[in-house]
Amino acid sequence: MAALRPVFLVLALWGTVHPMFWFVSWFREHGWSLPDMVDAWHANAATSGLVWDLTIAAVALTIWIVAESLQRRNWRGLFAIPATFLIGVSCGLPLYLFLRSRRD
Repeated sequence: MAALRPVFLVLALWGTVHPMFWFVSWFREHGWSLPDMVDAWHANAATSGLVWDLTIAAVALTIWIVAESLQRRNWRGLFAIPATFLIGVSCGLPLYLFLRSRRD
């Protein structure tokens, strides 16, 4: 598992930078309004489906992180929760896997 740590870290960084590029581009074009962005996420059935897909995945990941952190006492893993909801599942999941695979 230790051999995968760099892969998880690269994926977490990519999952931060790539989505943020698109979010910042959208904000620059449409203004820095979070309610407007949320409206854009629900512009049609396809985008609404994607939003709900990612929301459900984020909730499932959070439940898993909390349960496993309590069991393993790996409190560093909890850092992946705000990363998941402030950046996205594309950052939170690989970040958690990176933190989880750390040797103590």
